[in-house]
Amino acid sequence: MLEKFFKLKENGTTVKTEILAGITTFMTMAYILAVNPDILSACGMDKGAVFTASALSAVVATLVMALVAKLPFALAPGMGLNAFFAFGVCLSMGHDWEFALTAVFLEGIIFLLMTAFNIRELIINSIPKNIKHAISVGIGLFIALIGMKNAGIVVANDATLVGLGDITSASAVVALLGVFITGVLLARNVRGAILIGLFIATIIGIPMGVTIVPNDIDFSVPSLEPIMFKFQWDWLNSAEGIFSMVTVLFTFLFVDMFDTVGTLIGVTTKADMLDKDGRIPNVKQALFADSVGTTVGAFLGTSTVTTFVESAAGVAEGGRTGLTALSTAGMFFISLFLAPIFLMVPGAATAPALIIVGVMMVTPIKSIDLDDFTEAIPAFFTMVMMPFTYSIAEGIVFGLISYVFLKVFTGKYKDVSMVTVVLALLFIGKFIVDAM
Repeated sequence: MLEKFFKLKENGTTVKTEILAGITTFMTMAYILAVNPDILSACGMDKGAVFTASALSAVVATLVMALVAKLPFALAPGMGLNAFFAFGVCLSMGHDWEFALTAVFLEGIIFLLMTAFNIRELIINSIPKNIKHAISVGIGLFIALIGMKNAGIVVANDATLVGLGDITSASAVVALLGVFITGVLLARNVRGAILIGLFIATIIGIPMGVTIVPNDIDFSVPSLEPIMFKFQWDWLNSAEGIFSMVTVLFTFLFVDMFDTVGTLIGVTTKADMLDKDGRIPNVKQALFADSVGTTVGAFLGTSTVTTFVESAAGVAEGGRTGLTALSTAGMFFISLFLAPIFLMVPGAATAPALIIVGVMMVTPIKSIDLDDFTEAIPAFFTMVMMPFTYSIAEGIVFGLISYVFLKVFTGKYKDVSMVTVVLALLFIGKFIVDAM
């Protein structure tokens, strides 16, 4: 039945490979179950309830990706968007978390409509092929930076923005050993190398005090009651309230839209899953998955649900179909009852997976035309602005704006589609509005 539904042979994969890939994806993104409640509790939300909402929204959205889009991608409440929810909307702007949750709900509804009318699919297909390759490279650099930051290998530096951390610290040593072990396993063509490396790094971390084994394990599932269906509609009573909601809503829409677009393009490019026209298979269904995830997540009580760039780890393990996503969804469901065990895996142990996947993601750079400056400069901006700004969306923005300018002012305007021009103008307009 699995073979017939997911067409495993046609995609050159097996049940074992897909399940291992799904577990690998889950292990590299399971940190969100610990981080998201921490961040959202900063604005007064119940931490235990947010944990349950995060896991359930990930299960629902990833199941839609598995069964409808049949792609090997996993979804969960996104990093960055949760920080904007708590520290931007609530703590900086002074809104209640119920107001922010309402904005997330409206975002999900708008995304559902945009997906139904093919607007998001149109945007993805308008992105030039070289920039699509560059997105994969940029994501590779970006997730490698995340891994190194999590392990303390790269740290903030007041003089130079970033600098080398204490690589003799326990977490850095665990991460570096994990990278070397995983690298040796990959070089020897061992299946499941990334997942094996992750487990070994976790075990190495126990005597070093990096992996904390809990003394008292509680397997009960926290109630959703404190945060479920808690929307706020008072803002409709004033022009100021409506303006605030539009501002917050636009930011959620913008970041989520291009984070998802970037992840889908980057990971499918790396997995060589694009069709002959450079398009993502079942992209409409994939976008439908994150729209459903965001809407359901808002109902349950969590921030925007988006496609996770860590899906690249599962793809690197050979995941090619929705069975990978189905396995990841199953792991998220199990995590509801075994959270203390999954949360034992420290950031230093997931860092090797992110760094190694970063290596794999940069290979499409070989397909980028670096001789034509009207192609090379936008591709370069796309690649470097992702790690430099800590945002996939900003990488796409800089890539598309520079692409349109260079093509138009060198007489190659026929290479630019009208949708790409409109996107570039909207990006410039956003910069102007943000500066006002």
